[in-house]
Amino acid sequence: MSVTQSSPSEVSLWKKAILPWIVCFSASLFFAYELLQLHVMNALSPMLIRDLGLNATQFGTLSSTYLLADVIFLLPAGILLDRFSVRKVILTALFLCVIGTLGFSRAHSFGFACVCHFFSGIGNAFCFLSCMMLISRWFPKEKQAFIVGLMITMGMLGGVVAQVPFSLLAQKFDWRQALFIDGLIGVAIFALIFSFVKDAPKGFLRAEEESAELPFWEGVKRSVLNIQNICCGLYTCFLNMPLMIISAVWGTLFLTQVHEIPLTNASFIVSMICMGTIVGSPIYGWVSDKIGKRRLPMLFGGLTSLIVMFAIILIPHPSEKMLTALFFALGFFTSSQVIGYPTITESNPKELTGTSMGIAALIIMGIAGVIQPLSGKLLDYSWSGAMQNGAPLYALKDFMTAFMIFPIGFVIALIALARIKEPQKASASLKT
Repeated sequence: MSVTQSSPSEVSLWKKAILPWIVCFSASLFFAYELLQLHVMNALSPMLIRDLGLNATQFGTLSSTYLLADVIFLLPAGILLDRFSVRKVILTALFLCVIGTLGFSRAHSFGFACVCHFFSGIGNAFCFLSCMMLISRWFPKEKQAFIVGLMITMGMLGGVVAQVPFSLLAQKFDWRQALFIDGLIGVAIFALIFSFVKDAPKGFLRAEEESAELPFWEGVKRSVLNIQNICCGLYTCFLNMPLMIISAVWGTLFLTQVHEIPLTNASFIVSMICMGTIVGSPIYGWVSDKIGKRRLPMLFGGLTSLIVMFAIILIPHPSEKMLTALFFALGFFTSSQVIGYPTITESNPKELTGTSMGIAALIIMGIAGVIQPLSGKLLDYSWSGAMQNGAPLYALKDFMTAFMIFPIGFVIALIALARIKEPQKASASLKT
């Protein structure tokens, strides 16, 4: 009886061409799952506000607990990923997220819901950083912007599922059953990551061990003092704001209350932000890698995002088709923020990849964590006191007041971009 053995060329093809994609694809499912937890708040907003008896400030606070956990754990996440097994860190973080999601499905009070959503946010602190770590280890620099774009595309699928599909699921059953099913999906993703994710190619292991020798505070200090990390964090934060605020929190409420669009249609329109990001992220990454420039496509994205946001706020009585196109365009143009991540990895030594990404992500999520409840405060501040079916009814002027944070944020992003230098490593790798 003969035993067929794989040839060395087949083994080499598996390790060099196929395995990196399987590893990073599996890890990106964690990213997609975390974005599902973030964006599901938008789809469930009318139900949660009604069943838990919340106003806009309380709902904004509930949503922001996810980002609060993110902010608290981001820097520790980067440090842990630099020093410990990426696979083990991912599995631990995903476990906490699943626990939070299942707990949320049984919440009957504002306080308990906040605690559970906080646990889900802990996982979010690790998901994107861990994906970036794996990409930086499994793929060459000249491909990283494109791969990051594809990974964000995968992640945005979670945001899309959180809109119309999840809204329909919650309407067919109820929001508690929908979140319970959400938790079971997390268990399945845990099994996939356990089976397929590996820390790094064998040749990288020695470099990983050497990186652990860098003193803790020295690594933090070097990452904080690198102005590239700060400015990339600011740019990415404000270009990411429509995803964090409109798509994740207020989009459905804005469309149903101001434009009187049915809930399912409103969820579909809001999902266009994620769809635009799905299309735009790999395109921006590919263009940036192709031309060997980071700043130029980032400038284009910032300027066009500003124009589209003004159109959404100021165009009177837009049709559903126009809103669908505008929300897609907003997601597409703001996806230029994807280029900020490879810019950070190219501007720091390998041993500080996780810590530097943690510093930048601290800015990205920290500011978003402040703006989410701030947007709710602005809504309540402008609110006339009108009620509908036992819940606050907000007018166009209320949302215009709250949504002015977006054009202001885009201007800040462009100012930060002016301080970002073109990474030399990016250009060098692209020329080879």
